[in-house]
Amino acid sequence: MSTRFPPEFLWGGATAANQVEGAYDEAGKGLSIVDTLPGGKARLAIVASESFDFSLDTARYTYPNHKGIDHYHRFKEDIALFAEMGFKCYRFSIAWTRIYPNGVEQTPNEAGLAHYDAVIDSCLAHGIEPVITISHYELPLHLATVYGGWKNRALVGFFERFSRTVLERFGHKVKYWMTFNEINSAAHFPIMSQGLVVKTGARDPQAKFQAWHHQFVASSLATKIARDVNPNIQMGCMIIYATTYAYDSNPVNQLAAMQRTQSFNFYCADVQANGRYPYYAQRLWDSLGVTLAIEPGDLELLANNTVDYIGFSYYMSTTVNETHAEGEDTEGNLLGGTRNPFLEASEWGWEIDPTGLRIALNQLYDRYGKPLFVVENGLGAIDKPDSNLYVADDYRINYLRQHIEAMADAIADGVTLMGYTPWGCIDLVSMSTGEMSKRYGFIYVDLDDTLSGSGDRHKKKSFSWYQTVIPHLIFLFSGLDGILKF
Repeated sequence: MSTRFPPEFLWGGATAANQVEGAYDEAGKGLSIVDTLPGGKARLAIVASESFDFSLDTARYTYPNHKGIDHYHRFKEDIALFAEMGFKCYRFSIAWTRIYPNGVEQTPNEAGLAHYDAVIDSCLAHGIEPVITISHYELPLHLATVYGGWKNRALVGFFERFSRTVLERFGHKVKYWMTFNEINSAAHFPIMSQGLVVKTGARDPQAKFQAWHHQFVASSLATKIARDVNPNIQMGCMIIYATTYAYDSNPVNQLAAMQRTQSFNFYCADVQANGRYPYYAQRLWDSLGVTLAIEPGDLELLANNTVDYIGFSYYMSTTVNETHAEGEDTEGNLLGGTRNPFLEASEWGWEIDPTGLRIALNQLYDRYGKPLFVVENGLGAIDKPDSNLYVADDYRINYLRQHIEAMADAIADGVTLMGYTPWGCIDLVSMSTGEMSKRYGFIYVDLDDTLSGSGDRHKKKSFSWYQTVIPHLIFLFSGLDGILKF
């Protein structure tokens, strides 16, 4: 292999406010939808039930997101550890409810803005570029319960105000931004990205597609604001990408895999990157009985304010088996599908497919011709520390090594790749399960699923591995395998 990660490549790590910060009711912060989601393995089943209504029930459930890993108070310590690893960037999100507690206020909460000033300044002091997600699964609770989530057009204006506030405040010292985290995730769990529960349209395609349209308009407005504030800002969209295979060569499964790729992997990015609804959209809408309400000026706004790059998460691939030929359904794979007999899976049933990442990078770059940024990728696993709370996580190193090799291959293919921020660079509360025991980080946080423990930080084996790998990979021409197997 002969390839090179460029010197400007953004090596780093990623978190989200609602999974690390804690301090859910401090310094004027309001409640977000995630503050009402219980922890535990049945989390997604609970929030997908017809009875779930965003109510807090502390008698029955625990709410680990309320405490997180206390990054709100310990961010300087954590960022110093990121710098020690050699991070060139740190992807994090701004909690909407720290800035506008209910989402509808006319005046922002200065304490929230001051907090993120301090986080950004801490990053810059260590030579780390902040990469900020404006909205990462933390819609203000008021906008979900009173307005019904993103299916309500009113949220466009509220998001525009929020975006303008943070971009004007931070846009002269932060270059890299994204609008909505995993915007296409609403296809599977609309509660997170659109604030919809069953009672307000989580299972209704009309509600979801209308909510997407409103988010596309809001994203375009944020992109326009960013360019007005600072032309040097790079604004990206952010999607989940799951490379999609047909189970076999049956044309029925081949067609189904193509259509699944269009509707899940491409639909949202097509609008945000190309500035228009894709050619297959009408067929998709008709098949689901969807009729979009598009206001005058919307399509022009989308066309004139496309994103600069495609950010995406990649954890797994998925396999489509419409003919139900022999294959078994996967258990635990977040996006469903049939078990792929050629792949191993994580402890949570997520199929591990580094070659699928190379395919994803090629498919996205071929389609959009825009720089790509792998902003989430990682292995959720049960870490077993020794008596000194040291974790020898060779399984995580192996996972990351394989995916970095896939990125190197994609760069050799000709793909323009901006950076790589593995997910949960420090242990955090899992989005899918609300657990601490599902760990991703290079840094072990001494907390259990009830958030009992010291909260102290301990370097895992992967910490030293990543610390050693980054400087080598920046100037790598050959010998990738030997370096990555440190």
